[in-house]
Amino acid sequence: MQNTLKSPVVFAGVGLHTGKTVRMAIRPAAAGHGIWFRRTDIELGDAMIPALYDAVDRTPLCTRIVNDSGASVSTIEHVMAALAGTGVHNALIEIDGPEVPILDGSSVPFVRGIMARGIRQLNAPITAWQVMKPVTVEREGARATLLPADRLRIEFHIDFADAAIGRQSKVLDMANGAFARELCDSRTFCRLADVDTMQKNGLALGGSLDNAVVVDGERVLTPGGFRHHDEPVRHKMLDALGDLALAGGPILGHYIGERAGHVMTNTLLRAAFATPGAVRPVTCDAEVAARLPGKGLVRDEIPAVA
Repeated sequence: MQNTLKSPVVFAGVGLHTGKTVRMAIRPAAAGHGIWFRRTDIELGDAMIPALYDAVDRTPLCTRIVNDSGASVSTIEHVMAALAGTGVHNALIEIDGPEVPILDGSSVPFVRGIMARGIRQLNAPITAWQVMKPVTVEREGARATLLPADRLRIEFHIDFADAAIGRQSKVLDMANGAFARELCDSRTFCRLADVDTMQKNGLALGGSLDNAVVVDGERVLTPGGFRHHDEPVRHKMLDALGDLALAGGPILGHYIGERAGHVMTNTLLRAAFATPGAVRPVTCDAEVAARLPGKGLVRDEIPAVA
């Protein structure tokens, strides 16, 4: 059955790219509501923004959604991953600024906050999207693919010149709370060489060693180093789950990302829904629901790093 939160949970912090302080509340919602954002700082015009793939304004460094009136929210991928990974299908996210707070750069603060409030089951079945045939998109050496599967699997491959990262690969079945155990504490990362460029372009204004892993060649500049030896590829998988959650329901399929990012995953979703017969809606019975992300999650298994 569909789920929501038992009670609201509030987060506050700075946006990674805007550097602006923001307050955000995730509130329970009724069955069939889906995930919506509401800009509480917008008094005139439409402040409601759907968390759906076709509302994405494709930008390379984060996932940004925008409605027909131009109201937007950016860097939604970490909170979307947390909602998907805890099995929350319906929520209203109220936010008083243009960007979700980055917090520690991972999803674990959102996951812990959601699970502290608890999950409430609703009286309506879950509709998932079953991948029926392969879909692939490619651009400039990056590739993203969806393959048929009876559950969501995420596979990722990255290759960076910095020796601190290098080549990393990982594949994970997302059932039985795997996201919370394996991925949710992995932080966003960047190369020191890219920081100045981003800030000159008005990005990463809220970035710091407290909310991102910064590498320079063989060195990890963030105090304490990596939380996992392969934290970068794990974070890429976290991002992929958040971006795939914009399908509007859980995906039953095998996602493969090769040097992919937000734009590639969104392009893949658009291609899948535009390709006749590539995906179909399925009503989840108990057997299918047992394979969805969030099912079987135990609060005590969430990493205690934030």
